[in-house]
Amino acid sequence: MTSRNWVKLFFNTLLLGGVVTLIVSFFVKSDAYMMALQPFNAFELLGVMLTFLGFGFIFSVISQMGFFAYLTVHRFGLGIFKSYWIPIQIGLILFAVFDLVYFPYQKAAEEASIWPYILTATIITICSVAVAYVKAQQTNQKAFIPALFFMIVVTAIEWVPAINVSDVDYTLLMIFPLFACNAYQLLLLHKLNSPQQSANSAKHATSKK
Repeated sequence: MTSRNWVKLFFNTLLLGGVVTLIVSFFVKSDAYMMALQPFNAFELLGVMLTFLGFGFIFSVISQMGFFAYLTVHRFGLGIFKSYWIPIQIGLILFAVFDLVYFPYQKAAEEASIWPYILTATIITICSVAVAYVKAQQTNQKAFIPALFFMIVVTAIEWVPAINVSDVDYTLLMIFPLFACNAYQLLLLHKLNSPQQSANSAKHATSKK
């Protein structure tokens, strides 16, 4: 990937994380907005929006760190485990899906129901399968398991800080931008690395000279 494409990916993902978090905050943190609207205070409202936008930027950076860490781990996995890397990823995916239910439920209050956590893990898994399917269709079928591994396992790891807070609002506030940013990076990577894209970048650099 060229430095120009990397910068483009970084800022686009940063913007996506900020916008998604801001939109989600309207629903999960509506009380923060109501305090600024009753009575109406423009500066306080702007401050609340900038706060959630800033949270989104942070979530986006976490997503991007996880993405590039995954690319490194994937290369090491292919080099060390070779043909066993796919079964290992499948095992880790199953473990992560289980952990998406067990770990948050253990952090919840004693009277909490387990079903919301099962529903959350199911939705994340279904959406991850959809993203992995699109990735495989756009590249090749061998990309399905690695894409699914990234969308479930890496997203779950990135989500741990919000789970540790044991605050449902911030848990929801973080998962949506994380998932959106991860899906965006995953589906865009092969396009930025395509021969045609590289040729266009080289042509653009030559024309500047």
